[in-house]
Amino acid sequence: MSDLRSYFTQQQDAMVQQLTKMVEYETFSIDKPRVDAFMDYMTSSVFEPNDANVTRHAREDVGDILQAIWNAEAPGKPILILGHGDTVWPFGTLAERPVTITDDGLLYGPGALDMKGGLVVALFAIKGLMDRGELPNRPIHYLLTSDEEISSRASEALIKELAAESSLVLVMEPPTRDGSLKGWRKGSATYELKVKGRAAHAGNEPEMGINAIIEFAQQALAINKLNDLKMGTSVCVNLVQGGSAGNVIPDLVTAHIDTRMMTMDAKARIDAALADLHPFLPGAEVIVTEKTSRPPMERNSELIDQIKAIGKANGITVRDDGAGGGSDGNFTAAMGIPTVDGLGPEGQGLHAQHEHVVIASLPRKAALVAAIIRDWQG
Repeated sequence: MSDLRSYFTQQQDAMVQQLTKMVEYETFSIDKPRVDAFMDYMTSSVFEPNDANVTRHAREDVGDILQAIWNAEAPGKPILILGHGDTVWPFGTLAERPVTITDDGLLYGPGALDMKGGLVVALFAIKGLMDRGELPNRPIHYLLTSDEEISSRASEALIKELAAESSLVLVMEPPTRDGSLKGWRKGSATYELKVKGRAAHAGNEPEMGINAIIEFAQQALAINKLNDLKMGTSVCVNLVQGGSAGNVIPDLVTAHIDTRMMTMDAKARIDAALADLHPFLPGAEVIVTEKTSRPPMERNSELIDQIKAIGKANGITVRDDGAGGGSDGNFTAAMGIPTVDGLGPEGQGLHAQHEHVVIASLPRKAALVAAIIRDWQG
């Protein structure tokens, strides 16, 4: 076992205690007071006692964002660590599913895997390097956001601002099920499709109406043809609202379109196709508006090879795969900033009731993150 692995294995119990404490703060994305309470705890009990300078970025509708900095005045480009404190679990979930540790080494709890386990890994990696006198003489920024689970609208600009100044971005999201880093992630974009027709009495003057539902049905079939699943592109009409009464020709339909893609070229093709939709029915109107967008994280082979080499030099085997869902790392990778994702602990049950962390993976991942921070030459 490598020196770093041995060191962090001795920290496993402390890591479990820290993770338990974090999970006991319920931090549903839209519950600003409770997310802010967690940020208070992270400031006063976690970051500041570990010698970080903390800047709090206030937000109006979601929890505030914390930026913890070590070696602020050191030369060189920073390493940026990305984590989010919000979860998908409403207040009261913890009472139903309190933190539980099983005999086979699993820690269950809402938000344990996504992604408070990753927060613990990053924290202990930095603490360990400090304790060992191995923290590199460069700025280390740890950005703790509050709205990743609801599209990062309040944090995207700050993430991009800090990433633009950084040499490397480490994303503390969980890895794949087998523990592989997420070397690529699909991008995503959502759109609102609005179809306008003309209302009319369905019995007296149906010929005077323009049926928005019939127009929508034809548009939905056309949109469905944009799927290219073999190439990783999916285009799904997932929510539909339309019609006002059983005896009225409907004049309006709105629909939600979810898209996922592997490359920026695929995103451009989707955008162009949706912008080029034309009505089938004379007099109908079709309007498409992009609502959210997270660009794809395309695989960076050179970066992955560098991370694997760092791991190998420290006795740590690194594998990589990918994921269909996005993270804040999609933003930074699309900017051309080297971005390593999936550095959190192993486990299963993302957004599910059986969410859990494999306890033995906490020190393994802390050793890898510490090695990357210490040995990165960019």
